[in-house]
Amino acid sequence: MIDIIALRRDLHTHPELGFTEFRTATKVVQMLSEMGYQVIYGRDAIDDDSRRGLPKLEVLEDAYQRALREGADPDIVQQMRGGFTAVVAELQGDEDGPTTAFRFDMDALPIRESELDRHLPQKGQFRSAHEGIMHACAHDGHTSIGLALAERLSDRKFAGKLRLLFQPAEEGVRGAYAMVKKGMLEGVDRLFCMHLGTDVPSGHIKGSSAGFLATTKLEARFTGVSSHAGASPEEGRNALLGASTALLNIHALPRFSSADTRVNVGILEGGTGANIIAEQARMVIETRSTSEETNLELERRVRQIIEHSAAMHELSASVETIGGAIPIRCDLELAELAVREAKGIPGFTHAETVANGSALGSEDASYMIRRVQEQGGKATYMIVGSDLPASHHHPEFDIDEAVLSPAVSLLERLARTL
Repeated sequence: MIDIIALRRDLHTHPELGFTEFRTATKVVQMLSEMGYQVIYGRDAIDDDSRRGLPKLEVLEDAYQRALREGADPDIVQQMRGGFTAVVAELQGDEDGPTTAFRFDMDALPIRESELDRHLPQKGQFRSAHEGIMHACAHDGHTSIGLALAERLSDRKFAGKLRLLFQPAEEGVRGAYAMVKKGMLEGVDRLFCMHLGTDVPSGHIKGSSAGFLATTKLEARFTGVSSHAGASPEEGRNALLGASTALLNIHALPRFSSADTRVNVGILEGGTGANIIAEQARMVIETRSTSEETNLELERRVRQIIEHSAAMHELSASVETIGGAIPIRCDLELAELAVREAKGIPGFTHAETVANGSALGSEDASYMIRRVQEQGGKATYMIVGSDLPASHHHPEFDIDEAVLSPAVSLLERLARTL
């Protein structure tokens, strides 16, 4: 039987960034295969051309080699080389029925984990072994819940087909879109997505969520001409100047009467020296809105600003979409079912159907949810509460491990009920 806390701590010690979850995904494949699941992974589980924000090849290869050093099965991980780290598992129940799917994200964040004695992973000696990378958003808990659920349901005592979706690269909202494009949500009748924490205390369960924003993540590159900044500045074409012009105008975009909006330039970098006109500059931008249509319009205007800012300074520019999400609309039927089932599980003390979230973040499970609903199915995004010593994406983030087992019990009851 899986020791869910030990499994979560193992994953916490070995965090991996989006599309480099080689060790994690290999472990998932191994465990699911041993349980009798039909497992799909590698290029069979994710669409190559639809992956967004893929790391550079050298980053992917370094992470691949590290996974091998840390014990990843060479035959399995070879099929994931190059960032194909999605895993999908299916199991047929002992009766006919609908296809029920559960989604779990696996990736970590580029954050250096705290070494303070009050931080449990430090005190308990399961702090990240990969400096500058940590599980600061509970995905180690999500993956552990998914595997423990798989073990409990391996007896096949449920009706219909079970599908488990282990997704790479949720951070930056990058991985779900490519799994949808590969067809991994086709034929799903019911989809449950979940997250631990998010300012909901331990013992509480929210059957659905609201407040997720549509978003687009963009990477813009400006290319100019380098020259001597003192002797011949007129011969140069300053890429940083064009990027700076774009930055100021992006942040000057008006608010919209049709919906709430957000825009941010999170990265601006370029140039090689104080006495050199910058030939290259790079920007990373995000747009967000409560409305998918408004977000698309905001994105269009950002792209237009980049194009014209480059033209002003006689530069060339390119823009790539490196992430995205759409609003989530949960089906109350599933949310109400989750609340009913949670009330009979030790560890849950309070259940609500709707969580009217105000965090105004984004989630790429939205693409999975919409695809299921487009086919006539139903979906929801649940919040399983967890007391947190620090906020998500903080160096001292950690979860209340006591919530892991009740979360598995909830998902198990949902699968068997449906």
